[in-house]
Amino acid sequence: MKTGDSLPELQLAGISRTTLALYAGASGDHNPMHIDLDVARSGGMDDVFAHGMLSMAYLGRLLTNYVPQERLCSYGVRFAAITPLHAKPTCTGTVTKVEDGLAHLDLTVTLADGTVTLRGDAVVAA
Repeated sequence: MKTGDSLPELQLAGISRTTLALYAGASGDHNPMHIDLDVARSGGMDDVFAHGMLSMAYLGRLLTNYVPQERLCSYGVRFAAITPLHAKPTCTGTVTKVEDGLAHLDLTVTLADGTVTLRGDAVVAA
């Protein structure tokens, strides 16, 4: 692992209503903005949209595809935009620095139109 290395991209299938319902059940996050069209429209949205934490979970999968979970020292994100229904997120990561046995990574979730929905960072044991 060295500065400039890219993690193998994680390309995801389109976010479906089924994906959102399954995530709501698994996570316990039943916020109706993510699963009820009428509630989403009453909030000014065209349709339901993905849970931010679902995108964070996808980035977590990107990380643990790259290194075993026990090597993960820290992980954090900033939510930048919503992920609409049917969007196909792509998770990417780059090693920005390696020192003292630790690799620092920049992480991103991007949609096909270039919208960045999540930015994150992680530190892993190198």
